[in-house]
Amino acid sequence: MTDNLKAVILAAGKGKRLNSEEAQIPKHMREIAGKPILQYVLDSINFIKKENIIIVVGYLKEMIMKVFPEYTFAIQDENNSLGYGTGAAIRYTENIIRDYSDDILVLMGDSPLIKQETLISLCREHKENNNDCTNLSCENKETLALGRIIRDKNNNFLEIIENKDCTEEQKTIKEYNTGNAVFNSKKLFEQLKNLNNNNKSGEYYLTDIPKLFYKNNYKVGVYKSQNSNEIYGANSIEELELIKKLLIKSSAK
Repeated sequence: MTDNLKAVILAAGKGKRLNSEEAQIPKHMREIAGKPILQYVLDSINFIKKENIIIVVGYLKEMIMKVFPEYTFAIQDENNSLGYGTGAAIRYTENIIRDYSDDILVLMGDSPLIKQETLISLCREHKENNNDCTNLSCENKETLALGRIIRDKNNNFLEIIENKDCTEEQKTIKEYNTGNAVFNSKKLFEQLKNLNNNNKSGEYYLTDIPKLFYKNNYKVGVYKSQNSNEIYGANSIEELELIKKLLIKSSAK
């Protein structure tokens, strides 16, 4: 199932709410229980060959590249010439995987709570259903500032709407988008060209790609994680502390 699978980890962000400039450390290198955040993400995909893993880096990229020299890196330029947001960041990998036509697992580099078994199940769901895109979602009772999975009356996927762009009614939805997904490579890069940044953040959202797939009659699915903690990313000091507590609690079982 994973022999030809490639993975792209988005780890170029600065992490303003983590005071990264003051600390002079990229957020993905912040340590939790003695390990960099990025190491947890890499550990979760050790079922994928290292040569098939690409890490997108930007802010203080040398620090990440020095610690993980065995991986391939796509470098986001300092001027963000392709724009801002996850949809822009992944475009920096295009030259590396231009001739590749199979599936890509795209991961957020600041999500250390994602379990390997969840990602394997996500990839299996994608393959078994012959999907062109399969999103990883997660239900959580908390009201979080994250994108929501929007479904029709028959519970079929329609789109992902980021929190800033949600209506008050949509903000009551408790099925969140984790930001992690599997895509058909060729169709992904085809549709990346059609992204726009007409949203409240002025960014190119990778999360708009499933909607573009849906409009083009590509097959889009959602795999829902059974672990509500997998939704948490390390974007602030408070979230770092929460993730640390959850990791310690998990390892104590």
